[in-house]
Amino acid sequence: MKFKKTSRNNAIVIKGVCAIEFDPPRIRENMDVLIEGNRIASLTQSTARKYEDCELIDGRGKIVFPGIVCSHHHIYSALSRGILVPIGPTNDFVSILKNLWWRLDRAIDRDTLHFSTLVASMDAIRCGTTAIIDHHASPSFIEGSLDVIKRGMEFVGVRGATCYEVTDRHGREEMHAGIEENRRFALDIEQEKNAGAHLVEAHVGGHAPCTLPEEAYERMGGVIRETGRGLHLHVAEDRYDVSQSHIVYGEDIVRRLDRHGLLDEKTILVHGVHLIEEEVDLLNERDSFLVHNVRSNMNNNVGYNRLLPRLRNLALGTDGIGADMFAELQTAYFKHKDDGGPWWPGEFLAGLQAGNRILERCFGARFGRLESGYMADLVVAQYNPPTPLSAENLAGHFVFGLSSGIVQTVIVNGCVVLRDGKFSAEIDDEEIAAGARKQADLLWKRMEEIVP
Repeated sequence: MKFKKTSRNNAIVIKGVCAIEFDPPRIRENMDVLIEGNRIASLTQSTARKYEDCELIDGRGKIVFPGIVCSHHHIYSALSRGILVPIGPTNDFVSILKNLWWRLDRAIDRDTLHFSTLVASMDAIRCGTTAIIDHHASPSFIEGSLDVIKRGMEFVGVRGATCYEVTDRHGREEMHAGIEENRRFALDIEQEKNAGAHLVEAHVGGHAPCTLPEEAYERMGGVIRETGRGLHLHVAEDRYDVSQSHIVYGEDIVRRLDRHGLLDEKTILVHGVHLIEEEVDLLNERDSFLVHNVRSNMNNNVGYNRLLPRLRNLALGTDGIGADMFAELQTAYFKHKDDGGPWWPGEFLAGLQAGNRILERCFGARFGRLESGYMADLVVAQYNPPTPLSAENLAGHFVFGLSSGIVQTVIVNGCVVLRDGKFSAEIDDEEIAAGARKQADLLWKRMEEIVP
C-alpha cells in the first residue's frame, strides 16, 4: 500500500450552513464558511455572492462544527475488537493488564501497527473526530514505531499526536529504548514543523507511575525540557497505582510528578480515578489536563472519579475504545448522573471542547472555533432537529439526540478527507479491512504464545 500526501484545494466554501460551536455554545444560521489553505478565512452571512475558483460544498439544511478531539486513545488496540484469545483470569485491574493488554502490546509488529493505525484513523474520521491524541506501546517493536503511526495518520488525513509508553516492566534496556523513541520522534517532528509540514505532533509518554522508577522520571524530564513537549501518562487508574506510590516513594502520585518538574500546561494525565483533592488542586495550579475515559473505567471496574467538577482542565478520551466521542460524552454524562453528580450536559460538552485546547498547546495554532484564522478542521453533518435548536439547549441535543451517524463530510487541515461518507480513491476500504483482518489473526496467534 503506497502512502500519499492528502491534497489541498486552493479554497473551499461551505455555503448556507448552520454554524455550531460547543463552548461557549453558539449557533449562527445560514452562514458561508470560506477556507483558504489550512485555515478558516471568513465566516459570513450567506448571500448570492459567487465564489470564484472555489470548491463549493452545499451546506443548506446541514450543520457545521469544529472537528472533535479524542484526547486519549490507544491506536494499537484497534485490532483487539472481538478478540478470540484465551485471556485467563481478569479478577482485578492488574490481571486485566497482564493477561490481556500486556500480551497484546508485546505481540505487535510493524504490519500490525500499520493496519491498526489505518483502522483507528478511519474510524475516527467517520465519527467526526478530526484529531487523535495517541498513547502507544509495542515492546517488541519500539524504534521507529511512532513513525509508522505518523505515516498511517497522515495517509488517512487525521490530525493528532503520539508518543511511546515508557515502562520498566520489561527491563531497564527497553525503558531506555522507549525514552529514546520519544526523544527521536519529537526532534524529527520539530524539523518537519520548521519545514511547514505538520499534521502529527509528539508528547513524551509513560505507562503509569507504578512502572516508572526515579531514573525514568529523571530522563523523561530531560527529554521534555530538550524537546519542549508535554508528558502523557496514566495516573491513579486503579488503587494499586496509588498504593505503590505510597509504599515505594512515600508520596502521592501527583506530588512525585511535580517533584520531578513533570507538570506544566502541556501535561496530559489520564484517568485519575483515585486522585485526592490536593492532587487535583496541584494539577489546576500547574494548568495541566486530566482526561476522563468513562467507558474504559466502567469496563475495567476501576471506580468513578467524583472530582470531575473540581478540575480546571478536563478533557474526554476513549482509552482505546474507538474514537466515537458522541458515545463517550453521552456515557460520561449518564454515568455522572447515575452517581449523583451535579453536572448537566453543558459541562460535558465543555469537556469535549477542551481537547482543542490540548491541540492549541501542541501545535501553537488556534483550534475549535469557526472564526477567521482558526485551523480548518471541520465537520459537515446532517441533523434536522425535531425540537428548536439554540445555544441554550445545544448540549441537550448532543446528549439526547445526536450521534456520530450524522457525520457526512470531514475537513482536516483544509483538506476534504471524507466526502458524503466516503474516503478518497487512494483509500480502499475493502483492501484495508481485509489487511486488518489478516493482521488481527496473526496478532491473536502471537498472543497465544506469550505467557503473562
